[in-house]
Amino acid sequence: MLEPLLAPLRGSLALLLLMTNTLVCAFPLLSLAAIKARIPRLDAGCNRWLDRLVSCWISINSCLLRWLSPLQVIHEGFDIQETDGSFVVICNHQSPADIVLLQVLLNRRIPQLKFFLKQELRRVPVLGLCWWALGYMFMQRHSRSFLAKNPDKRHEDQEATRQGCRQFLGRPVSLCNFVEGTRFTPAKHQRQESPFVHLLRPRAGGLGFVLEEMGDRLRGLLDITLCYTGPAPSFWDFLCGRCPSVQVRLRYCTLPLHLTGGDYATDPRLRARTQAFLNQLWQEKDRLLEQMKGHSGDQKNNGALCAAPAADPGQKAAQGGKTAQPQNP
Repeated sequence: MLEPLLAPLRGSLALLLLMTNTLVCAFPLLSLAAIKARIPRLDAGCNRWLDRLVSCWISINSCLLRWLSPLQVIHEGFDIQETDGSFVVICNHQSPADIVLLQVLLNRRIPQLKFFLKQELRRVPVLGLCWWALGYMFMQRHSRSFLAKNPDKRHEDQEATRQGCRQFLGRPVSLCNFVEGTRFTPAKHQRQESPFVHLLRPRAGGLGFVLEEMGDRLRGLLDITLCYTGPAPSFWDFLCGRCPSVQVRLRYCTLPLHLTGGDYATDPRLRARTQAFLNQLWQEKDRLLEQMKGHSGDQKNNGALCAAPAADPGQKAAQGGKTAQPQNP
């Protein structure tokens, strides 16, 4: 009876506390970034402290959300503990809350996530500056029609990806890319004429350039699948607790050697192989989402954010441990 009244209060309190935590952490973070920019010889030490500060920020956010949110996260495959190697992370994109969930679930399990973000997010107050200071990569993601009219803009995202990857050479990092390029909506799905039931078409460009620059340094690919109960929530609905649960599955995939070390921009065969590899992962993810949606009604909400593992160990053996192999184009 009181839930319609409590939800906005819960969301407002969560937003206030998260903003306060962000502002408190932003000052030392930006100070370290300024020192790093002015005194290059302190680069390695500043990077270590920046990563520790971000881990602390995420841990506090996690505690706040666990305290305030009734959301249940049913997760599987997050027993990974490898902070000394580099990974590329891909995930389907459904909600603005996706980034928060990935940060909470992967914090201190792998090196700090560095996201590929839309250029517009650089203008977000405080956070945009922090993301830039942490080395997040901002993509223009122009449409094909725009690129047809402005061919000189075609290589902007390629160079941004290359420069972003080069700053992480010599230290562990996890590069996270939502390869659909935008959040899933039925309208976008229909407009794309996507061959997948629950997903948009994946774009291989970001993954291809990461493999070109860092392929021999990557320990593997982490493929994450998100499935919300009911419609994917807005960030406000997420804070208000209007989404009862979300299932999150992680699987480790080896990276085929023939996808690394080439010139993605000039080699059409490499581009075709990379796209075929990603398409196969997306076909498997689409089938997994169908199963997850079928099981979502069976899960019970225990009111603990990120507290419940997936309940079906047989399904883990059948899906979570499988390594994807590429299709030949």
